[in-house]
Amino acid sequence: MPVYTAPARDARFIINEVLDLASYNNLPGFEMATPDVVDAVIGEGGKFCAEVLAPLNRIGDTQGCTRHDDGSVTTPEGFKQAFDQFREAGWGTLSQPEEFGGQGMPHVLGFALEEFISSANQSFGMYPGLTNGAVSAIIAQGSQEQKEKYLPKMISNEWTGTMNLTEPQCGTDLGMIRTRAVPNDDGSYAITGTKIFISAGEHDMAENIIHLVLAKTPGAPDSTKGISLFIVPKFLVEEDGSLGERNPVSCGSIEHKMGIHGNATCVLNYDGAKGWLVGEENKGLKAMFIMMNAARLGVGVQGLSQAEVAYQNAVAYALNRRQGRALTGPADPQAQADPIFVHPDVRRMLMDAKAFTEGMRALCLWGALLVDLTHKAQTEQEREEADLLIGLLTPVIKGYGTDKGYEVATNMQQVFGGHGYIEEWGMSQFVRDARIAQIYEGTNGVQAMDLCGRKLAHKGGAAIQAFFKLAADDIARAKDVAGLEEMAAILEKAVGQQQAATMWFMQNAMQNPNHLGAGAHHYMHLMGIVTLGLMWLRMASAAKAQLTETGEDKAFYEAKIVTARYFMDRYLPDAGALRRKIESGSDSMMTLSEEAFATAA
Repeated sequence: MPVYTAPARDARFIINEVLDLASYNNLPGFEMATPDVVDAVIGEGGKFCAEVLAPLNRIGDTQGCTRHDDGSVTTPEGFKQAFDQFREAGWGTLSQPEEFGGQGMPHVLGFALEEFISSANQSFGMYPGLTNGAVSAIIAQGSQEQKEKYLPKMISNEWTGTMNLTEPQCGTDLGMIRTRAVPNDDGSYAITGTKIFISAGEHDMAENIIHLVLAKTPGAPDSTKGISLFIVPKFLVEEDGSLGERNPVSCGSIEHKMGIHGNATCVLNYDGAKGWLVGEENKGLKAMFIMMNAARLGVGVQGLSQAEVAYQNAVAYALNRRQGRALTGPADPQAQADPIFVHPDVRRMLMDAKAFTEGMRALCLWGALLVDLTHKAQTEQEREEADLLIGLLTPVIKGYGTDKGYEVATNMQQVFGGHGYIEEWGMSQFVRDARIAQIYEGTNGVQAMDLCGRKLAHKGGAAIQAFFKLAADDIARAKDVAGLEEMAAILEKAVGQQQAATMWFMQNAMQNPNHLGAGAHHYMHLMGIVTLGLMWLRMASAAKAQLTETGEDKAFYEAKIVTARYFMDRYLPDAGALRRKIESGSDSMMTLSEEAFATAA
């Protein structure tokens, strides 16, 4: 049976000591997030995830969701009861605005809890996770009437939410959608069409589901410029807030998927269902991107989460599984064999996983802080810089985070050897569940192109220049700290590789856009490595300060410094190779004819 313990100590370290959340207590909402409150939320939230959600993870994988003849869907055994507990405890309200029933706490706490939920049970976490994304879109683009009508019940998780983009003929190219929205006399629209891959599209855990649906109105441009966004509830909502008749939107089928079986991924059929326009007509893509960006950060957390739970299980296995002897001689002479933990190649995989998960956790939580600062920082300049940085980092968190998360999950399966391939050990589920995170909310190829094609050039390169300055400032400070000079120098060299690759794009991509496309994936990984290196430099600095000041929890802080050095030694050298791949351009990639790819008989 797989195990899971929420990494509460590490989350507290990042939030309280690396990010120093208490230093922001002059900003709205932050005054409530004292270290004691952070500890309580992290501790109790982690306990709920480990004790209530994790035991349901394998059940969700083996049972899946069931569609009935009437189009209704039943979630796996125990999911509804767990969702009731989740709702009653108010976990979904943590970072939501107080105006609509939320607790108004910083997103940092919400992200920490989101990781724990997803590690414990990724399929379960998608139900409230998608609701949060829908809430974000309505807050940003909805009318005051729509906010008052839908948000309180969605934030309380009495109702859940979805996002409906994809159709059978289109995914990334949303300009090809065919779902139609025809105006009704009462100001609503009749929505007709089919949407696929709709996570949490139909289920039995909430009394209503609020679908956010992309559609085109009559005469709209047949491109992304003609897309509008609509609220389409499963049950119509009366003026007094009570539920009325069932809207004609139904689950046609549940997708048969590689993983996340506990989440109902539906084909939804809209047959003249009543919907209400969100924001302006033909401006729906802007509203949906608000939801998608929130979701992309959440998917990045999923990459971290599956790596973390797979890592925990691999560590437990490596400590107990005995095979062979240590290369330097028997580590346990009294036993017939040593634990596989002594073998360097097992250590390599476990250290890679530890360095990634702890670095990625810091990046995700820093990203959450930037989300808060875009709205709540004291000055316009601070808010703008935070917005630039999180816009730049979002495709890195999603793309690099899920690529590496999947890699770590498969390596942790490898630690188990043959047992990792046996379903009962649970490692297969972590690998299968991690795989989807590289695909949905924009494939990682799309993330790479978003980073390189849009974010690097945004506002004349303001975001990437802000990032380079921030990194340079951190490196300069670390060079003045005894014991951190060498790590700072290694990171400085990697930043230089990224700067050179950025300049190469500027000099070559305009004359041949394929050069950008060919190097985008490598650049995303280059920036991911550099960004995690920056996180590790910050964590090493915080750990060294704690060792100097208090001397308490010595083993924890010493492990941080050792792992930081491992990341610098084993990850950052890849920056140079990635730069060289980028600078090789697109010629060898794009020259072959399509016919040359066919296999000859």
